[in-house]
Amino acid sequence: MKLALIGNQNSGKTSLFNALTGSNQKVGNWPGVTIDRVEGSIKKYHSTIVDLPGIYSLSPYTAEEEVSRQFILNEDLDLLINIVDATSLERSLYLTTQLLELNVDVVIAFNMYDLVEKKGIKIDIKKLSNELGATIIPISAKTGKGLDELKETIFKKKYLKNKHKKIYPSDIEKFIDDTIKFYNHPWKHKFHKRFEAIKVFEEDRDYKILLGDKLKAEHLLIEKKYAMDGEQLIASLRYDYIEKVRDKCVTYPPVKETKSDKLDKIFLHKIWAIPIFIVIMGLVYFLSISIVGGLTNNLISALFNGSESVKFTIGSFSWNAPIKLEGLGPLIARSLGNIGASKWAMSLVQTGVISGLAIVVSFVPQLICLFLCLAILETTGYMSRIAFFLDRIFHKLGLSGKSLIPFIVGAGCTVPGIMSTRTVEDENEKRVTIALVPFIPCNAKLTIISLISAAFFKQIGFLVALSFYFLAIVIIILSALFIKKVLKRKEHTTFISELPEYKSPNPIYIGRDVWDKTIAFFKRAATVVVFFSVIVWTLSSFTPSFQYIDGSKFTIEQSQLKYLGDGISWFFYFILGCRLDWAASVSALQGLIAKEQVISSMEVIARTSGAASIFAPGSPFAYFNPITAFAFASFNLFSIPCVGSLSAMRHELKSAKKMFIVIACELLFAWLLASLIGIWGVFIK
Repeated sequence: MKLALIGNQNSGKTSLFNALTGSNQKVGNWPGVTIDRVEGSIKKYHSTIVDLPGIYSLSPYTAEEEVSRQFILNEDLDLLINIVDATSLERSLYLTTQLLELNVDVVIAFNMYDLVEKKGIKIDIKKLSNELGATIIPISAKTGKGLDELKETIFKKKYLKNKHKKIYPSDIEKFIDDTIKFYNHPWKHKFHKRFEAIKVFEEDRDYKILLGDKLKAEHLLIEKKYAMDGEQLIASLRYDYIEKVRDKCVTYPPVKETKSDKLDKIFLHKIWAIPIFIVIMGLVYFLSISIVGGLTNNLISALFNGSESVKFTIGSFSWNAPIKLEGLGPLIARSLGNIGASKWAMSLVQTGVISGLAIVVSFVPQLICLFLCLAILETTGYMSRIAFFLDRIFHKLGLSGKSLIPFIVGAGCTVPGIMSTRTVEDENEKRVTIALVPFIPCNAKLTIISLISAAFFKQIGFLVALSFYFLAIVIIILSALFIKKVLKRKEHTTFISELPEYKSPNPIYIGRDVWDKTIAFFKRAATVVVFFSVIVWTLSSFTPSFQYIDGSKFTIEQSQLKYLGDGISWFFYFILGCRLDWAASVSALQGLIAKEQVISSMEVIARTSGAASIFAPGSPFAYFNPITAFAFASFNLFSIPCVGSLSAMRHELKSAKKMFIVIACELLFAWLLASLIGIWGVFIK
């Protein structure tokens, strides 16, 4: 049996999918897009279920809607499970009316029914089922209530067959029938004739070509009669039908101020909303970087690289624990030495591989904490609200409110952030959004932020980390205003977003979300970082004539990497406080491959030089000070993004020329900003 799960965003769809499939899931991508394709199996019933992206309609306005529609129309499905937020029937049933126009059976799972009962809302399920012509099962995906009944209904096929109830006025129903008869055979999807006939009436982009002369005359008369175009008319009639059904089947208690309403008075206050958001994000980064980072960074470094003692730090408090660790790298190197391995082979493993891997692992606890905090903010409904609040600001900047989505996604990874600009319909707004998304520090850039914050701003590290994010916001605002003035644009597209009820976090959902993001980061970072760490080690450990640099006869100053760095060090002269530095230059250059590689390269170079850590005595980076470090970090955060992001940018802009213009502007801006900071550092010495 092949099933598909479909519903609005924040309807509990993911929770229901997890409850039905357990751990029998696999995640990939839909063809041509970066949107997750999640498929699971229900082994007991020998069934496959696909979790479709959260959508509000089957009109292809967004990539998610396009993916869902094409899947439903092209796949031979046995059943659609439509999950509905029972607390918001008017919004949720709009999609339901479209699904019931398809020639596939539909079972409606009324989720959050426990909240409906708690609110005192009474729904006559049997009567509503008869009105819609589909089986309805009340459930709570969070608690598991009703899931057994849902499974029994589905897999014992106790549900109503889809009879396509006619919900439109007679003249429109006649047009639908005429369209089906006129195109009796050559339909694109012969199994969904009613759905596609309605799409012809709506002049949907994929079906308007079928509106021939005979049908066009009939269509024009109906539009004149109702004084609306086809799409507006169908949407209006759907809501009229939903309201009639609701009035027949649902009884609401007297309206009272809910907890969400009370909380919104605080979190969406016109004055305090932004300060509260800043405080919340400050706490998130204090917990992630100052506490978790301070407690784990040195410990993980010691586990991999060895140490005589381990330093733990929380804010301004620090203490050395007398824990002597040989470290994985030295242990393996010693073992290789015992079996006769050469010095360069031992150095390759210890410095090139283990030290590079240590950098990735050392940031994992901070990322887990960050992912956890953000997942909690998302599942409680807070992030949807701050996005809604900031929408008004975006309009003043000449951007669509839909640009919020790429910026939020880009905070995780720039690649899907750029890809999600597909939701921005206006081409000019889309291009501007694509150009601005790379300014948002992604998870990979967190490695740079964490290192600089912890190394040079111990007491206020979390504030410095947060300052990079607010600096990014300032840069985006100024850039957007500049572009708005240049383009002289006044009209912007509309952004529609849902404000769900505040909910307590679901531990299972949060755990799965944090796990998936952490594993994805580690897989990507570990492979890329270790590979290029070995390359950096090779270039820094051999002279141009491939003599091994042992620290006595030859030093790192005679390495291939040094000559490469000398060739580009002029570019970073002002950024590094009017200093030519080959090591920092080649490390920054590797940010084009992956931003994590900047810090990994610095680590490998420092240890190849014989230093205990990046900024320790003997390291090429020992001269770094707070201002130099901040300038260096600023350049790496706001300059050209990684190659994956460049590929996504090229694809979405549909022009290599436009991509090069964007990255040239970003590179110039980052260089000017970082140079000004670096020069300022020279003057205040």
